Amino acid sequence: MEDKIVSILKRSDKALTIYELEDELNLIEVEEIQQMQDILNELEKKAVIYHSNKDRYMMLEDSHLKRGIMRANKKGFGFVDIDYDDRDVYINQDNMNGSIHDDIVLVEITSKKSMPRLEGRVVKILKREKESFVGEINFKKNIGYITLDEAKVKLQIEVPRDMAMNAVDGHKVIVKLVKKLDNHGRYSGQVVEIIGHKNDPGVDILSIVKKYNISTFFPDDVKNEVKGVPDNVSEEELRGRRDLRNEMIFTIDGDDTKDIDDAISIERLKNGHYKLGVHIADVSYYVKEGSPLDQEAMERGTSVYLVDRVIPMLPHELSNGICSLNPGVDRLAISCVMEFDQKGRQVDYEIFESVIRSCKQMTYKNVNSVLEKDIIPDGYEEYVDTLTLMAELAKILRQMKEDRGYIDFEVDEAKILVDENCVPTDVVLRNRGTGETLIEDFMIAANECVATHIYFMNLPFIYRIHEVPKEEKIRSFLNYIQTLGYQVSGNLKENNPKTIQKIIKMLDDKPEFKVLSSLLLRSMQKAVYRPENLGHFGLASKCYTHFTSPIRRYPDTTVHRLLRTYLFQHKLDDSTMKHWEEKLVYVSEHSSERERASIDCEREVEDMKMAEYMEKHIGEEFEGMISSVLSFGLFIELDNLIEGLVPIKDMNDFFVYDEDRMTLTGERSHVKYTIGERVLVKVVRASKVEKIIDFEIIKKL
Repeated sequence: MEDKIVSILKRSDKALTIYELEDELNLIEVEEIQQMQDILNELEKKAVIYHSNKDRYMMLEDSHLKRGIMRANKKGFGFVDIDYDDRDVYINQDNMNGSIHDDIVLVEITSKKSMPRLEGRVVKILKREKESFVGEINFKKNIGYITLDEAKVKLQIEVPRDMAMNAVDGHKVIVKLVKKLDNHGRYSGQVVEIIGHKNDPGVDILSIVKKYNISTFFPDDVKNEVKGVPDNVSEEELRGRRDLRNEMIFTIDGDDTKDIDDAISIERLKNGHYKLGVHIADVSYYVKEGSPLDQEAMERGTSVYLVDRVIPMLPHELSNGICSLNPGVDRLAISCVMEFDQKGRQVDYEIFESVIRSCKQMTYKNVNSVLEKDIIPDGYEEYVDTLTLMAELAKILRQMKEDRGYIDFEVDEAKILVDENCVPTDVVLRNRGTGETLIEDFMIAANECVATHIYFMNLPFIYRIHEVPKEEKIRSFLNYIQTLGYQVSGNLKENNPKTIQKIIKMLDDKPEFKVLSSLLLRSMQKAVYRPENLGHFGLASKCYTHFTSPIRRYPDTTVHRLLRTYLFQHKLDDSTMKHWEEKLVYVSEHSSERERASIDCEREVEDMKMAEYMEKHIGEEFEGMISSVLSFGLFIELDNLIEGLVPIKDMNDFFVYDEDRMTLTGERSHVKYTIGERVLVKVVRASKVEKIIDFEIIKKL
């Protein structure tokens, strides 16, 4: 009945009374009418429909109210991201109505239609996403006052000493809201966990981890299950698997990688084609669906990689042990072996269960030495021809991807080096050489192969999708680069990957390329997991999934489980189909949400450590580029990707902000600052606690 009610309201061009709904549904029985009323109340509570003062019902999206997520600013105001809409609604501090960052709220649009920006007020808090918060506790008499780590959350939390778990001044704690004390954000709270003292090594990072609800320990039932996981592969487990232990299969990873989930092999066939093998750790063989281990992995969704530690999705006994494709030992795998012609077209493939024995654990550094410098490190001599053949195929595959529209934004990444106490000692750029791109190209090929195979079987599946960017966002970017004097010719209305690729290629020799490609990247939609195949825009791929990292990503583990169910066990009955159709909706949404949390956590840790690093360089000068121009100042990105703000309030002039051209112009000096300009800056302020860096511009370069 709920689906019918929603369908009726969606197609109706007016709000309906309860009697009109009864007629539309052909309801006669009292029990049915009562059921309808209950469903209407529930839909109203969930903010799916709107119940007007005139006792009429309509879809919420058709009313003057909007549902969305509050994105609060530390200054007190906020913006609400409206569901199913690219726009957001500005909420003045006086109209927040007690809502805080990440709350799901109902807002009333108060601005006139002629106004360029939507403004509104929070009518109702539909759901408080957070009931516990991370902060520092300090006592006055017998009351502990919490200084929250998240400046965007405007709450005053008071904790009686007998509810503080014996915490002392300076402890970082997790505090749970207990009772609302007034309508101005005052709450009484209870300490539910002591993270550690703020001055203890590692507590700074752990506090951020806890903020994103990332678990750092495994529960007892998972530990007990892990005790039963074998240390090595038995002969019995090899039944039905293809034996690849005598083939030249090896891994290529970072210097300090311990969770190795992909291995590769290659062979040139007599017809001149390439036979590429991508062999992935068979994690789902050990992680049984519905087990404590599986439920914990699903809850975590992903491993989290921080500057000084990895918080794994699976316990180390699996992630670094029996599942990791370590050299010289037998390991269970799922292999995707593909045949490509000389132009990179896939002409054949197989997906099967296998057992492998990696010959060598290679590193990107050493592989790059072979392929880029022709310097052969010790122990790599017998692999040179194989690596050269792999590089040859990778180049062909990359060219083929580029021909179809693959977009390479060439985004740099920073690596923060820390000492044994997690104090940052340097910030450098990560190297992305031939070895890194080779592995990327091979993994993409395997991911596409697996996704396409299941897609054409028309079975429930989980896809990695990247939707087409909104045309207005691309238009806005193009309008901006035109103000810089750059013109993009051709028909851009098609808005396909080749359009974006064309823009990138047109800009790649410009001095502002790095900043402009980053701006363009921000115009894209975010890649997520979905049970529907909507294609991957950035890869210009019609069908894509994540198959190659089951040790560190739950969607990949799920893909392996589906391959086993469909291809190896041949379970294709109706109950199996229904089970996965229902389950994959949750797995997709939850995995996307946990991925977002892990990315935000990683970025916040990096911001904090960069600020801590710059605390030691106050007063020093650095070269950088203007990466963003806003009404309140300029963001400057140094060559090692550390970014800081030049606040407009500290600039020695009155500056006028041009939003369309993204410039700041001094009224007296007539100095104009715009994106992409090189400048010399001095560090005037840095705060690890606030995670901020402030610069002062010395001169343009």
